[in-house]
Amino acid sequence: MPATTQKKCPICGKPAVEEFKPFCSKRCADVDLNRWLTGNYVIPARDDEPLPDIDDEN
Repeated sequence: MPATTQKKCPICGKPAVEEFKPFCSKRCADVDLNRWLTGNYVIPARDDEPLPDIDDEN
């Protein structure tokens, strides 16, 4: 499989491979997945938005 020269693997910096895009290999894709599953990556929450009021109108 040809490697793309435009994008680099976010894990190791090698050229990305179409089959595993944006990664270069299954190993790097698995490293990324493990980082998400173990909490190394997080999506920041915004606390400045008010929560909707929950009224029990039944």
